Amino acid sequence: MLIGLTGGIGSGKSVVAEMLKNLGAHIIDADQISRDVMVPESEAYKKVVNTFGKEILQDDRSIDRKKLGDLVFGDPEKIAKLNECTHPAIFAEIDRRVEEIRRNNPDAIIIIDAALLVETAAHERFDKLIVVSADEETQLKRLKERDGFAEEEAQKRISSQMPLKEKVKYADFVIHNDKGLEDTRRQVAEIYKKLSAFSY
Repeated sequence: MLIGLTGGIGSGKSVVAEMLKNLGAHIIDADQISRDVMVPESEAYKKVVNTFGKEILQDDRSIDRKKLGDLVFGDPEKIAKLNECTHPAIFAEIDRRVEEIRRNNPDAIIIIDAALLVETAAHERFDKLIVVSADEETQLKRLKERDGFAEEEAQKRISSQMPLKEKVKYADFVIHNDKGLEDTRRQVAEIYKKLSAFSY
């Protein structure tokens, strides 16, 4: 089975991905792949640098992801351009990894962990979609603690994304990740059990 895993910023998607991995799922992390495909001199790297300029480069010529993020943040046109530069390479690498896992384990539960599955309509590629949800207060708290954002900046980041209550409408499964790790672990275990039943 091919499962999409998504959520909002600060919803705790990475924690859920780790729990699913521990239960036996194969996790493909789209954010890590986006780093891999943007290594210096790769095709995606060249497209990004040509589009956004050498100002986004660090001294070692690698892309400064924070600078790039700050540059495109809140600008739908720039975000669309960035996606045009990177998404073909990201999806090609995801497809390659999916095929590799399937060759070795045809019954594998493969989970694609990615932030923008619904926004890019990529969720339509999957058998099921899991959305990790948290209330806004929890998201704010996590962003301030994890990323050191001030209240206003954290609020801006949350507001720039599709509201979680909208994403949830597309979900086959919703994990409410704001009542502590044990509660989240219980929900994840229940969902994984259902996915395992579907896959046989």
